[in-house]
Amino acid sequence: MAAEQKMTYETWPASPEKQTLEAKNKFLGFWFFLGGETVLFASLFATYLALKDKVPSSDMALAKDLFEIPLAFIMTMLLLTSSLTSVYAMYHMKNFNFKKMQLWLGITVLLGLGFLGLEIYEFNHYVHEFHHSFTSSAFGSAFYTLVGFHGAHVAFGLLWITTLMIRNSKRGLSLYNAPKFYVASLYWHFIDVVWVFIFTVVYLMGMVG
Repeated sequence: MAAEQKMTYETWPASPEKQTLEAKNKFLGFWFFLGGETVLFASLFATYLALKDKVPSSDMALAKDLFEIPLAFIMTMLLLTSSLTSVYAMYHMKNFNFKKMQLWLGITVLLGLGFLGLEIYEFNHYVHEFHHSFTSSAFGSAFYTLVGFHGAHVAFGLLWITTLMIRNSKRGLSLYNAPKFYVASLYWHFIDVVWVFIFTVVYLMGMVG
């Protein structure tokens, strides 16, 4: 198969992620998947906006005073930076530099793990300091569903990228695995964009009530 032929820098195409029929089918399937994910997140955002003020009367200030913007900002910077490092990784993939692609993907994974660690800390802080849990109110349920669902997507993305890195660590780049790396990178950009909306709608809008 052409996708499994030994490639060199001279024979490596400018767009290796779209050279085979299988690769094109991967992209088509991915865009359908992304459309479904977009609708799902849109539904979660709508639910959150409808329920964000639904808290017990004794906790009416909770929705406005709960969030810590500096922490959320650090999380945002980690995720946005990880999006940039994944761009660097795909740049080196297109230039047939497997080692540098793996390096930048590794940095992407570390930044994503940092984001997840802070999110776990944030949830734990809200539960223990403010007694703000999934079952404490409709607001709590909507918040943890939206933000937690995104966190699960981040964890899945990290597992996806890490698995690709490990499985192909000794194989190098080929027209067979290049589309897999590229689609994983697109997925990572998607969850980064979703977080930007979460940061805006949940945290920034939450601070102004």
